Amino acid sequence: MTFNRRDLMTGLGLSAVLGTGGAQAQSGWPQGHTIKLVVPFAAGGATDIIGRIMADRLSQMWNANVIVENKGGAGGNIGTEQVAHAEANGDTLLLVSVGLATNPYLYPKLGYDPVADFAPVSLVAMVPNMLIAGHHLKVNSVAELIAYGKANKGKLTFASSGVGTSIHLSGELFKKLTGIEMTHVPYRGSAPAIQDIMGGRIDIMFDNITSSLAQVRGGTLKGLAITTAKRSPFAPELPPVADAVPGFDVSSWFAFFAPKKVPEAIIAKIAADTKVALADAGVKSKLDALAAEAVGSTPAELGAFLQRESDVWGKLIKEGGIVAE
Repeated sequence: MTFNRRDLMTGLGLSAVLGTGGAQAQSGWPQGHTIKLVVPFAAGGATDIIGRIMADRLSQMWNANVIVENKGGAGGNIGTEQVAHAEANGDTLLLVSVGLATNPYLYPKLGYDPVADFAPVSLVAMVPNMLIAGHHLKVNSVAELIAYGKANKGKLTFASSGVGTSIHLSGELFKKLTGIEMTHVPYRGSAPAIQDIMGGRIDIMFDNITSSLAQVRGGTLKGLAITTAKRSPFAPELPPVADAVPGFDVSSWFAFFAPKKVPEAIIAKIAADTKVALADAGVKSKLDALAAEAVGSTPAELGAFLQRESDVWGKLIKEGGIVAE
């Protein structure tokens, strides 16, 4: 199985954003409107921070009030369902991550359909994961980790911030592509997992680079590799997992979606303005601080990207018998 992020990024870079003139005919939107950006997670996480960075810049560009509403719970499903059934006038948007692609396979019943109930708007940013290990584990590279796993069948443990997260699925993909056995230990967030890795109770984790880069550079954790196919500009010293495991290419991603029947002209305007906002020096600086790569895409590109994510992770989830807790 291959998952080529390089092809995705090339396609995004070559595509033109849709025209925006028709949006002004939609009752003057967005001037004078209050736009609610729903983040289906609690405040303080990467999705929330990215949402607030974008809301602030779009508020300035639109001369409108763009507010972030945190609606966490059920792996992001509560807030996502709220947007699915919101009025389709452009005043309610969703900033969501990989859960939109994975939750239909993790949960037996959802109150929304990722395709039928949502209009793709724009891919906003991508954040690589980083393979980290505790100093108790006597490996210093991906190749050494694989060799250790094969020589110590079933002894390796890997942490995640929850079932179905990109951190968890990175580990499952690593198991599948290397053939080694590892035991998954889910936590309620990265912070407690990192503490147990530093304490020698858990071996490794494919953590978001934002959460663990400081500890790696401070020497309290070992950084073995980055999960993207190419080296990350945020941690250029780390080789890609793909150097030892061909086809391994994983990122956390963040994207704007809207209720399905929002007028196409409004969708096009939001996508175009998102791309402009992401090119702003202040926005880029704030995203860089999160090790988040600004993207920007057309609605069609995001729709195709979501389908590929669903295909890749859906197959992995079904093959692994993974279910949400």
